[in-house]
Amino acid sequence: MDPFSIDAYSPKEIAGRIQQLGVVKSKGDPLRVVALSLLAGAFIAFGAALFTVVTFDAGGLAAGVLRLLGGLAFCLGLILVVVAGAELFTGNNLIVMAYVDGQVTLRQLLNNWGLVYLGNFVGAIGIALLIYFSGHWQGAQGAVGAHAVMIADAKVNLTWMEAFTRGVLCNILVCLAVWLCYAGRSVTDKILAVLFPITAFVALGFEHSVANMFFIPAGLLAQTDPLVSSALVNQVSSQLSVSGFLWHNLIPVTLGNIVGGSVFVGLFYWFIYLRK
Repeated sequence: MDPFSIDAYSPKEIAGRIQQLGVVKSKGDPLRVVALSLLAGAFIAFGAALFTVVTFDAGGLAAGVLRLLGGLAFCLGLILVVVAGAELFTGNNLIVMAYVDGQVTLRQLLNNWGLVYLGNFVGAIGIALLIYFSGHWQGAQGAVGAHAVMIADAKVNLTWMEAFTRGVLCNILVCLAVWLCYAGRSVTDKILAVLFPITAFVALGFEHSVANMFFIPAGLLAQTDPLVSSALVNQVSSQLSVSGFLWHNLIPVTLGNIVGGSVFVGLFYWFIYLRK
């Protein structure tokens, strides 16, 4: 690798960079990892909150255009993660490249995933609580909060297969966005690398476990607000509950994210460029 070149890194160089970073991540100070994962959960939550506000009122826009705008808004989360620096569970699925090469043990891999997943969860929940107590969901006479509730309700009413496969498809695009970021040499490169894959996964309706750590708790909290409840147009299903959140969405989506990022991106590129 030529550190003085202005050209983008080649795919083979990207694979080597991500593998080396996976070793560093898996052997990092646990407290630092937890702190960075808290930030990532918060960053993704900010992107999810912006998505909710941008999409709550179609204003005559076509559904596809609204999805596109929502996807662009959600990009805020991963831009903050890759530029400001944070540990995101879905991106860290790429550490599997270091594991299959024997540079990281299974215990180190699972420890990293576990710490980062927990930190992301706490960070996302923390932002959901702050937004709830700020009265943000009461905007537009409760319509913003009502939209947050309906987003959450739609997510917990997916079947296991739908949630799992949408999780697979989502993290293929998220990990490809991370992959493209490692081709760049500047902040501008990284931002542009994030925009298209992340906008695509959001507009296509795929499922991201860390984003859902905000979306569904935010809906659960918002529906307790009387103003939001009065603004709801549609009936909320009984599955919008803590158990529904965990069983009908978070578990299958998380498993799908692991398969999508680890297998369809990490292992594929390891096989192509790093296999000895």
